[in-house]
Amino acid sequence: MCGISGVFNVNGRPVSPVTLRKMTDAMAHRGPDGEGFYIDSFLGLGHRRLAIIDLSPLGHQPMTSDCGQFVITFNGEVYNFRELRKDLEEKGHVFRSRTDTEVVLHAYMEWGNACVERFNGMFAFAIWDRTRQELFLARDRYGIKPLYYTFLGPKFLFASEQKAILAHPDVRRDLDLEALLEYFTFQNIFTDRTLLKGIRIFPAGCWARLSLGTRETTLQVHRYWDFDFREPENVCSEEEYAEELDRLFRQAVKRQLVSDVDVGAYLSGGMDSGSITAVAATELPYMKTFTCGFDLHSASGLELGFDEREKAEYMSYLFKTEHYEMVLKAGDMERVMPRLAWHLEEPRVGQSYPNYYAAQLASKFVKVVLSGGGGDELFGGYPWRYYRAAVCADFDDYIDRYYQYWQRLVPNTVLRELFKPVWNEVKHVWTRDIFRNVFVDRNQAPCSPEEYINHSLYFEAKTFLHGLLVVEDKLSSAHSLETRVPFLDNDLVDFAMRLPVGMKLRNLDQIVRINENEPGNKQNKYFQKTNDGKNLLRQVMKRYIPDEITSAQKQGFSAPDASWFKGESMKYVHKTLMGDNARIFGYMDKGVLHSLVEEHLGGIQNRRLLVWSLLNVEEYLGRVM
Repeated sequence: MCGISGVFNVNGRPVSPVTLRKMTDAMAHRGPDGEGFYIDSFLGLGHRRLAIIDLSPLGHQPMTSDCGQFVITFNGEVYNFRELRKDLEEKGHVFRSRTDTEVVLHAYMEWGNACVERFNGMFAFAIWDRTRQELFLARDRYGIKPLYYTFLGPKFLFASEQKAILAHPDVRRDLDLEALLEYFTFQNIFTDRTLLKGIRIFPAGCWARLSLGTRETTLQVHRYWDFDFREPENVCSEEEYAEELDRLFRQAVKRQLVSDVDVGAYLSGGMDSGSITAVAATELPYMKTFTCGFDLHSASGLELGFDEREKAEYMSYLFKTEHYEMVLKAGDMERVMPRLAWHLEEPRVGQSYPNYYAAQLASKFVKVVLSGGGGDELFGGYPWRYYRAAVCADFDDYIDRYYQYWQRLVPNTVLRELFKPVWNEVKHVWTRDIFRNVFVDRNQAPCSPEEYINHSLYFEAKTFLHGLLVVEDKLSSAHSLETRVPFLDNDLVDFAMRLPVGMKLRNLDQIVRINENEPGNKQNKYFQKTNDGKNLLRQVMKRYIPDEITSAQKQGFSAPDASWFKGESMKYVHKTLMGDNARIFGYMDKGVLHSLVEEHLGGIQNRRLLVWSLLNVEEYLGRVM
């Protein structure tokens, strides 16, 4: 994990070294182990280093090829770099360091833009070709490592974080109202927009080139990879799938242990992180593990089960790890919100402050931590979502059903009234079209429950998972910590995308038989939250973790905020959102907002995600804008 930045004046004017340093220094938390700069008149590259592989000065960046033609600034890890290095050495390439960065540089020299198709890892990088006077940018398949960019006339800026771009004196801080509307519909941003007008996030699984003298003010990106969930043409036996999944899972975890510093693991009490820890602990003696729990004295209802420390402690005992815990209480959220908003830069999916504290805990003991992210999205961990749109009349019917579910914060029926102060500026935005456009590259319309569910898996991997990855990167980077996600190993992902839906979910036959016109309560049949989901993965993970963990109901990493907002945090909610001076009232109608919040505080509707998002955006407006 590092931080990269760059300025490319495509009109040939020289880059300011002072400005480049300011941009790079804005991300010092991403790389406390070193800094580096490269300027070639109108092109400047910056780097902050978190030393993970080859801790020597030979890993310093930006790194220049021996021939002097190519320069790279790189963020991430390529786990198969040793195999690639061997291939390149056989082709005559000579290496000075033991870093994966140098392998990426030589891979580009050998294979050009096609090099990204060979990388198994997480990355965002830029390579400058001095001969062609051309800048190459790329981001990993899944978007584990972020990359932002903007055009300021003939100036092109890019960086790992938006705050680096904001350090440039010519960048304005204008709120993107279309992105704000998008966020308050989905609690996420599906497009490449950010909440800052003009600053875009570089798409995952893409590369781009920009040349000196170009007059373009938009970046032409090229997709080299995309998710493709589909039913296999030749179905194997369940036993064969189980054995292959077991092999690929162990391979993925072991691949991602490559490091010259200590590697730990989050241990949430759930199946995904527990299985990763189980495999990793066989390779790393006295492995360190980390859990964040919650004080439940003021919790109620389902939230009484949110603290998973007991399960995590039991697995730590089984795997003989060196285990550390932290307990979050009501009040910890408001205490951390200013720092959280600055590091997160803009809100995304979920209530992310527990992740901030978890990373803070892990960073006290290790530089690298393994996470269970991606397991749900790949293997069908949210069946109550998919079943809402598993039997449809046609594709438009599917879009309507799934779109209705993914209005996570404010439904369309309320959106216009809530955004009344700025509605004339955003009334042309149709969030259903934004939702539909996620499938723009999916040419074949589904016609069976399996195909509809594969479309839902595609959608959630492209949007929900991507949002989670962006949050995880920002909040771990805030503590100079690198998070790795073994479930997003290329071979394991390729396997998961071809695993039959029937081996992820068990209730497909029941769904097919349900008649929409039958009397009675059909909602329970479609929408009931069950223990279904990730079935083959559960079966295989029983080889590593206790049965009571693999058979437990799916639970996210969330604090009991629904209770806290109505109790010990109510004063904070009122002070932040109910006062006359709240910044958010410049964009939202005060009466409508108050009504929505009071419905939660009064126990009429559970709007914990909306309350959290409002608090987060209010802090964002004060810290970032």
